[in-house]
Amino acid sequence: MTRTISSVLAAEPVAVAGPGRRVHHSVNPADLAQSVAEVELAPAEVFGEACARAHAAQQGWADVPAPVRGRVVAAIGRLVEQNAEALAQLVTREVGKTLREARGEVQEIVDTCDFFLGEGRRLYGQTVPSEMPDKQLFTFREPIGTVAVVTAGNFPVAVPSWYIVPALLCGNAVVWKPAEYAAACAQALFDICIAAGLPAGVLNIVHADGEATFAGLEGALAAGHLDKVGFTGSTEVGSRIGELCGRYLQSPCLELGGKNPMYIAGDADLELAVEGALFSGFGTAGQRCTSLGLLLVDRSVHDEFLSRLASALEAAPIGDPTRDVLYGPLLDERFAKRFEEHLGLVEDHHRLLGSPGTGRVTAANPRPGFVGDDPQAGLFYHPTLVAGARPGDRLLLEETFGPIVPVAEVDGLDQAVELANASGYGLSASVYTDDPRTAFSFRRRVRAGMVSVNNSTSGAEAHLPFGGNGRSGNGSRQSGIWVLDQFTRWQALNWDYSGTLQKAQMDVGRLTGDHDFRLVDEMTRQEPPR
Repeated sequence: MTRTISSVLAAEPVAVAGPGRRVHHSVNPADLAQSVAEVELAPAEVFGEACARAHAAQQGWADVPAPVRGRVVAAIGRLVEQNAEALAQLVTREVGKTLREARGEVQEIVDTCDFFLGEGRRLYGQTVPSEMPDKQLFTFREPIGTVAVVTAGNFPVAVPSWYIVPALLCGNAVVWKPAEYAAACAQALFDICIAAGLPAGVLNIVHADGEATFAGLEGALAAGHLDKVGFTGSTEVGSRIGELCGRYLQSPCLELGGKNPMYIAGDADLELAVEGALFSGFGTAGQRCTSLGLLLVDRSVHDEFLSRLASALEAAPIGDPTRDVLYGPLLDERFAKRFEEHLGLVEDHHRLLGSPGTGRVTAANPRPGFVGDDPQAGLFYHPTLVAGARPGDRLLLEETFGPIVPVAEVDGLDQAVELANASGYGLSASVYTDDPRTAFSFRRRVRAGMVSVNNSTSGAEAHLPFGGNGRSGNGSRQSGIWVLDQFTRWQALNWDYSGTLQKAQMDVGRLTGDHDFRLVDEMTRQEPPR
């Protein structure tokens, strides 16, 4: 029997009944006939009510000492560890991520909790010297208030934890709206968080479509029940959310798309670079925000690198995500449809490598060595390496979100950086070189928020800042200590215990001196000319 999932507000499930009831059927993208869950989609009013309940619960949660909140975060991490395999299997079943990658994703939640457990005892402010006597200055981190978190489904449990864990630790209440096609994964993580000891209303989950979510955000902001929005998703939707929040003088935390470049310099270790490009471009079927978006290969090694990468891609196992494969299916039918549209960006001057076909793998369009029984049962797509890309090609400028990577031949670092920055995205970038001058010059000139040297464009660690610039985000950062600035406000305190009104800048003491003093030349006993 298919499980029914509904929104949960302040520990109370909210069933949607009547003629207006709408559902989303979450299915296994590796086997579209296999149902994972029936998801009741809530209207905007439910989202608004969730924000109201979170708003009501927030102050009580903020009054819990931060180290105690940290122990709840620790409990979330331990419960995830205890349920790690079940959660990873669910991720694979609902979004088609390979089991190895799904296990890594679950571990990322544990790592995030481990890091922020300690931050419960390190939400440091500062003691600052005053310019006047008998006065002390302090700074404090205070919670933002109520936070709405809207996440995509390509990382259905790890990325939400980047928002939810630090937001809770800092004393905020959270309303989480996950992707409809990853609702079962989201519900599992939500249940774990509640089991860790969160009070009712501190964490709420709302299952809704995009338009209901946007309307709910707008209503909650207008009602004063929402203080921060965190969003992971497309640049187009992120722009709308940024505009909406701006009307209320709020700055959202936006983690958006990417067209992530990798530059293969003339001195690169080509074997290592091929391995990195294969994982960056085609792991998770190219559906990471940090997936490799364009390969920029120095002319001196272009042909050799391209030949090696094409051969590696041809030999790569693709198929059933529960087995040892490079990647499994695309996430959902709407992403498959969009990817097929992106295949239309291939032009006559391009040469396609890596597989005998393009598009969906079928009996009539087979992938040699496909791993599994029936590729037509799922959303399996050929990997596509596009050689001969030129400056100005749309394929070099647009995010494609799928297993396709264009390759452009470049004449050195200057042209590589120019093409790397041309799309206007700025999330992740990579360079393969053994020359520190090339590595540091690329780092300085590329606009990405994250840069790797001799490593893939993907692979965030829980204690480093994650985020992009330009079309990839608004400069906000997740993970590590940097995300604390997203979920706290700085408060300054000055405490004057002098017993008098001391006025800054006006009642400041001055020490006098001889500002006309000059050294005397010992030989002539004369002052040097002024």
